[in-house]
Amino acid sequence: MANPVSDKVEQELENLRRQLDTIDQNIVSLLAKRQAEVERVVKLKKAHNLPVYHPAREENLISQLRNQGANAGLNSDYIEELYRRILRQSRVEQAARLSQKGVRDDATVLMVGGMGSMGQYFSKWFADSGYRVRILDQNDWLNVGKLCHGIELAIISVPIEVTAEVAGKLGPHLPVDCVLADITSIKEQPLNAMLDAFQGPVIGLHPLFGPTTSTMDKQIVVVTPGRKLNSCRWLIDQFSAWGTIILQVTAQEHDEIMSIVQTVRHFATFAFGQFLCHKQIDLSRTLEFSSPIYRLELGMVGRLFAQDPSLYSEIIFASPKRLALLKEYLSSLANNLAMVEKGDKEMFRAEFKKITDWFGTFSEQAMRESTYLINKLIERF
Repeated sequence: MANPVSDKVEQELENLRRQLDTIDQNIVSLLAKRQAEVERVVKLKKAHNLPVYHPAREENLISQLRNQGANAGLNSDYIEELYRRILRQSRVEQAARLSQKGVRDDATVLMVGGMGSMGQYFSKWFADSGYRVRILDQNDWLNVGKLCHGIELAIISVPIEVTAEVAGKLGPHLPVDCVLADITSIKEQPLNAMLDAFQGPVIGLHPLFGPTTSTMDKQIVVVTPGRKLNSCRWLIDQFSAWGTIILQVTAQEHDEIMSIVQTVRHFATFAFGQFLCHKQIDLSRTLEFSSPIYRLELGMVGRLFAQDPSLYSEIIFASPKRLALLKEYLSSLANNLAMVEKGDKEMFRAEFKKITDWFGTFSEQAMRESTYLINKLIERF
């Protein structure tokens, strides 16, 4: 005999599910309508060479949506996460469409070191945007004059240690109004070498991403002016059209900050990985006992050793200043070891408190951001 109560409940559930299905269909339809409006935005931006990313507008929109969600009885963090995904998809779509048009139509670009990973990466982006791309690699120097004829941009994409030499060889062959740029991760020395080798427009670039990046959306490109910045503006505009965030600084400031951002950080990661290797630690076993934050940290260590060692050796050994900074870092570690050997917990707590005060409100931001990453990691594993 059928249970009338169960039948009634099942029928009610079925009705509710149909309502949810209708709502889901409406949501998808609204997303499609939103995408259609994005297409109109793309056409307008493409016509006027406007950048994809507008940080202030996006953050204002997120704040408004958080408030709207809270007023509707929804979790503000849920609304923010949902719309950041929607907005990112919008940016990616815009960047993909806008990259099909070059800021300077039919210009010819020479990629020096174009067979390397970054050279190939940028060659494809320029080619897909309608530029004529030529490659000058190690075996092409006999044809350097022909390859440089009529070009409007030359980008040096070679190892740091040979950038100055390559700039010196290339400079005499460049047209006077050609833009000369490099994409090395240090800027002061390469920029000076380009300025010495060529009297035309010069600009230093440092893309803070690698060749495995599928989109330039919200990726940072550091710009260090060299000479005739106005003549280089179209190149900056092209990167903006691809969706990058442009950060303009002096070459000196760039190198000082990157010494911390890259050199010390990469060396510390290398040293930790080296220690695990020498101790023959069972990584899989540690992950069984690990907290999400350990998995995240170990993931960053493993990521380093999955890449080209030459790239990191060039970054770490780039200059005497970086060597001096590493010595300071190692001296700091030695001092901390002495504190531990003494068992001085009071000193540790006092130092901890001093550093906490120095970090200030950034600690709260770091807690929020790392919690977000940890939660994402938990969802996956």
